Amino acid sequence: MEHHFTFHHELTQLNKKLLKLSATVEERVRKAALVIVSKDPELIQSIILSDYEVDELEIEIEEDCLKILALHQPVAKDLRFLVAVIKINNEMERIADMAVSIALRVENIAKFKHQAAVTYDFSRMSEQVVMMLKKSIDALVRSDARLARSLFLDDDLVDACRNRCYEDIKERIKNDPQHPGYHINTYLLARHLERIADRAVNIAEEVIYLVEGTITRNN
Repeated sequence: MEHHFTFHHELTQLNKKLLKLSATVEERVRKAALVIVSKDPELIQSIILSDYEVDELEIEIEEDCLKILALHQPVAKDLRFLVAVIKINNEMERIADMAVSIALRVENIAKFKHQAAVTYDFSRMSEQVVMMLKKSIDALVRSDARLARSLFLDDDLVDACRNRCYEDIKERIKNDPQHPGYHINTYLLARHLERIADRAVNIAEEVIYLVEGTITRNN
C-alpha cells in the first residue's frame, strides 16, 4: 500500500513540475513575441539570461521520469503518462530555445541601420503561435484530445504566414540587394515562430497519445 501511495505521489509531483515548466516556457514565448515589436534590449537580455531556468527544470523532470521507470516499472496508462512527459518535456525545452533564438535574432536585426529597413509585421503570426502553445498546454492540463486535435488546423495558418513572409522577403531583397543580411534575418524570425508552432503540434500529439493511446504522428 505504501509503495502504491509513493508511486502516485511521485506521478503527481512530476505532473506539477511539467505544468510549471509549461507555464515558464509560455511566458518566454510571450516575451519573445513582444520583443519582435519592441526590440527592447533589457527584455532581450531577460529572455537570453533566464534560459538556464528552463534547462535545469527540464533535466530535473527527465531524471524524475527515469527514476520512476526504474523503481516502479509502470504499465498501461501510467507508462503512457511517463513516455508523454519525457517527450513533452523535451519539446518544451526546444520551444524555450526558439524563444532565445528569436531574442538573439532581434538583437542582430536591431544593429542594422539603413533607410530600407522596413519592419515586417509579425503580429498575426506571433498571436497565432502564442495561441497554439497555450492551447497545447490547456489540452495537456485538461487531458483534452479534441482540443489537441484542433492544433492541426491552426498549424496551417502559421505555415501560410511563413510562406507569405518568404515571398515578401524575396521581393525586399530584390529591391534592396545591398542589405540581404537584414532581410534574411527577418525571414528567420518567421522560421523560428513556425518551429514553435510545430512543437506545439508535437505536444498536442503526445496529449492524444496520453489520453487515447493513439499515435497520430505523420497521420
